[in-house]
Amino acid sequence: MTRLAIAGYGAIAGVLARTQGLSIAAVLARPGREEAARAVFDAVPVVTEVAALPPVDLLVECAGHGGLRAHGPAALARGLDVLSVASGALADAAFQREIEAAAARGARLRLASGAVGALDALSAAAQGRLDRVTYTGRKPPEGWRGSPAEDALDLDALDRPAVHFEGSARDCALAYPKNANVAASVALAGLGFEATRARLIADPGASRNIHEVTAEGDFGAFSFTIEGRGLPGNPRSSALTAMSLIRAIRDRDAGLVLT
Repeated sequence: MTRLAIAGYGAIAGVLARTQGLSIAAVLARPGREEAARAVFDAVPVVTEVAALPPVDLLVECAGHGGLRAHGPAALARGLDVLSVASGALADAAFQREIEAAAARGARLRLASGAVGALDALSAAAQGRLDRVTYTGRKPPEGWRGSPAEDALDLDALDRPAVHFEGSARDCALAYPKNANVAASVALAGLGFEATRARLIADPGASRNIHEVTAEGDFGAFSFTIEGRGLPGNPRSSALTAMSLIRAIRDRDAGLVLT
């Protein structure tokens, strides 16, 4: 069974802590936050740097862009595979190069599909010619609090859907680091950060976070839409994101894997 280290102790990490059948050998936390991590993981040893980890097979990053930046390169350089949903961090081209250099020993950064689907079809389609890929993210106005949407729109006064970002997936992921991992994942699966178009919408009629991916190319065309639910402990975190990490972990030990 795959021995895991978990980076982070928030809502998504908490789901992993409660999932039966996972072998969690250690938790990575920021210095001074060890007790907060122990409150989530009970008797699991807590350390504050990759160098202090016991022997494990996989580091599962649940601490967002900051966690991937802090621990990803060190883990990969150590020869330890990393599983993450913080794909938006790779919109920083310099950090992507750092990750690739750290993985030179053969370890790999694996990106779970997170809050969206159809990435398998998109990445397959990218083996031929892709003409267009567009990601549209739609949330109720309160879902955009704390983001640049507050500068572009009066979120309290909206009575109809309003676009507050339209541009490349790279610009989207860099401007909305807490909201746009999906845009980055779509870009990485398909046409890349520059050619993938992204659009973000505040919609007072939406009750859930809605992600839509459309693509056209040699394969034909598809349109995929998902209305995601948040985790009970943190509505800002997608329930499907946690489920995608669990699936990726279990795939490592499975004899039959659908890719």
